[in-house]
Amino acid sequence: MTEDLAAPTTSDDALAADDVSDMVPEWVYLPDIAQRYDLPLSRVRRFVADRELLTHRVGPNRALAVPAGFLGADGPLPELKGTFTVLADGGMNDGEIIRWLHMPDPTLPVGDTPLAALRLGHKTEVRRRAQALAF
Repeated sequence: MTEDLAAPTTSDDALAADDVSDMVPEWVYLPDIAQRYDLPLSRVRRFVADRELLTHRVGPNRALAVPAGFLGADGPLPELKGTFTVLADGGMNDGEIIRWLHMPDPTLPVGDTPLAALRLGHKTEVRRRAQALAF
C-alpha cells in the first residue's frame, strides 16, 4: 500500500484562504489589471512571476486576483517587491503576506495597516517590522 504524499486541504487551510479573501476590501483580476494599464496579459503575468504582485484565488471561479491596494497609478507599487521579499524570507507564504499587509496595526505611525503605511511613504518602518517578524 502506497502512502499519499500530497497533503489534503484541511479545514484550517480553507479557513485561512477565506480569511485572506475577506480581509482584502477589493480584488482585481489579472485581465482587469491588463486593461487598466493597457498592457498585454502576459506582462501582468510577468509582474506575478517576478513577484512584483502577489495573487490569491478568489470568487466563485477561484480566479487569480490581486489586492487593489497593491496597484498604483502606473502599475504595481514599487515598494511592494522588496517588502514581499523580506516577508517571504521570514517564512511567510503569499497568503500570509497578503494577510499581514492588510492586518490592522494601531501602533503604526501612519495608516491603519502596513499596506496603508507603505502607500503613505513609510517603507522603512514597514520593512523594519517585517524583519522583526523573522526573529
